[in-house]
Amino acid sequence: MAEPKYSSYDASSIQVLEGLEPVRKRPAMYIGDTGVYGYHHLLTEIVNNSVDEALSGYADTIWVILHPNNAVTVIDNGRGMPFDEHPQYKKSALEITMTILHSGGKFSGEGYKVSGGLHGVGVSVVNAVSERTRVEIKRGNVVVSQEFSRGGVHKEFEKTKAKSDQLETPEYSKIWEYKLQNWKAESGTAFTFVPDEEIFPSVKEFDYDRIKRQLRDYAFLTGGVKFHLIDERDVTKPVRAYQFYFEGGIQSFVKYLNRQNHPIMATPFYANKDVVLNEQTGETAQIEIAMQYHDEYTFDILSFVNNIHTPEGGTHEAGFKTALTRVVNDYSRKEGLIGEKSDNLTGDDIREGLTAIVSVKMNSKNLQFEGQTKQKLGNPEVRSAVETVLSTALSTYLAENPADAKTIIQKANLAQQARNAAKKARETVLRKSALASASLPGVLADCREKEPHKAEIFVVEGISAGGSAKQARDSQFQAVLPLSGKPINTEKNRLDRVLANEKLRDMLVALGCGVGEEIDLENLRYHRIILMADADVDGEHITTLILTFLFRQLRGLIEHGYVYLAQPPLFTVKAGKEHAHVFTEQERDLVVDQYVAKGFKRDNINIQRFKGLGEMNAEQLWETTMNPENRILKKVSIDDAMSADQTFSMLMGDDVLPRKRFIQTHARMANLDV
Repeated sequence: MAEPKYSSYDASSIQVLEGLEPVRKRPAMYIGDTGVYGYHHLLTEIVNNSVDEALSGYADTIWVILHPNNAVTVIDNGRGMPFDEHPQYKKSALEITMTILHSGGKFSGEGYKVSGGLHGVGVSVVNAVSERTRVEIKRGNVVVSQEFSRGGVHKEFEKTKAKSDQLETPEYSKIWEYKLQNWKAESGTAFTFVPDEEIFPSVKEFDYDRIKRQLRDYAFLTGGVKFHLIDERDVTKPVRAYQFYFEGGIQSFVKYLNRQNHPIMATPFYANKDVVLNEQTGETAQIEIAMQYHDEYTFDILSFVNNIHTPEGGTHEAGFKTALTRVVNDYSRKEGLIGEKSDNLTGDDIREGLTAIVSVKMNSKNLQFEGQTKQKLGNPEVRSAVETVLSTALSTYLAENPADAKTIIQKANLAQQARNAAKKARETVLRKSALASASLPGVLADCREKEPHKAEIFVVEGISAGGSAKQARDSQFQAVLPLSGKPINTEKNRLDRVLANEKLRDMLVALGCGVGEEIDLENLRYHRIILMADADVDGEHITTLILTFLFRQLRGLIEHGYVYLAQPPLFTVKAGKEHAHVFTEQERDLVVDQYVAKGFKRDNINIQRFKGLGEMNAEQLWETTMNPENRILKKVSIDDAMSADQTFSMLMGDDVLPRKRFIQTHARMANLDV
């Protein structure tokens, strides 16, 4: 009889490095922040542990269940966390892993061949910043459970024997009824936690769509593993459930990302190779690369290490870019498609229209991430490994597929021509910016404040509204730039044509920070860029056009939190000397009812509907929309860059069908003024 898969994964696999005390004092050091990102990073840490079981070949199914009252459970059918007594510390391995920082099965290298991080760092940190945590482990016919709270033990260790057909389980073990094939699974772990409101005062619940995207990505990156997402939070509605499973791996991922584009390659390029990173230590890596070109002007490179997304890139992404640029130039020169080295295509030229996935799975004991939240890979040996794999595979691909190679290089040549034209246009913009106020656009009403962090600029739709805004503003720190008409759609045009558009060129000169690859936020003249448009279809279209421009060419402004949307009211409700500005019809009706309850006659209550900013006089515009004491601003942020990229492509790109489907799906949510 074969030994069970968990037989060699026991308490001796758990090593302890230090205590847990610092985590609650400085949680952001361990989870990134105490806002939405950090809140969801807790779940990511636990899911990563289950994915590590799958990467190591011990699990094939993972469940994420969202419960009422902000509880969430992650279950896998892996080996089950060790719970026997630790030989050194004389406590259960479960308790040590949950209550001591830097304790886990990944330090020695024996517990996991491939992992996304250090096992004990994740679960102990989650325990430290959670109001309640419960872990249940099944191994054979034995189930153990223990509860923890805010880093410490809440309930002592419990062990229960399972019968062959059922199990008398502790209080929370009804979650097992969902999964593990009615206890037919040999083993597994269920991890339930509730984030602590003391640590996360501003976040109230998990974001279903955000988690769904993450699990979808995991399924693409871990072929053959099923991911289930179950949302049972709203007891008045049917349970929401998703299942993700992809056989095609990252090739399917690239096709999915390109679903709104028009690929110019029939099938994605794919490379997959196991390499030795260090012959002396035996450290190895599996390197997978998939990419496909499309006919748009943007590019996306998503990189992962052991299924962990590295949004800031790192050595694996650098190796990919270097090899791609070198191989395409070498092939182009060999085939006579470019001239001397001075005519080389740049990396930006070659990456235009590219969608690529770079996935590295390492068994290295020296896996180096920059930062606790694993945003960037630091291992230098991975760069040369990725370069070698891509160089060999791509050189062969281009030689064997000359038609695709020619199409790719023609597209890069067009990008090069546009880049040279854009460079001249950028130089004009930068030259004007360098001359400061002497060359600022004539339509700009600048402010007197010279400290960027104290200054703000209103980018206003229409000359009439711009005139009201200029009268209403506080000229000490508020600048106003009116834009007449609709700017060019930057999703459908290269940068050279974008910079030829007078409206956007005026905006760039006013901001002063450059554009594209020459952007320098040190030269930004205002740290609050406030888009102010009418609350109608045309106003929203103009706002979307400007946001597309900022996202594609000035993304750093959004990433650093400099971009806002003004929120002008839809109505002013007046009753006697009292008045209120409201933003929805529901608010209007509520205020009217409140005034009636105060003794005002309904017929004597005046309701003014603002059709546009230009209808407000300067006093109204200041009081409702521009005065920092009263106004409401929405900060524009990017929680998911990949999702944002696809949304802009769908809304502003050439393909009509995805946009039509979006409109049909969300039509009932539209706020129309008919």
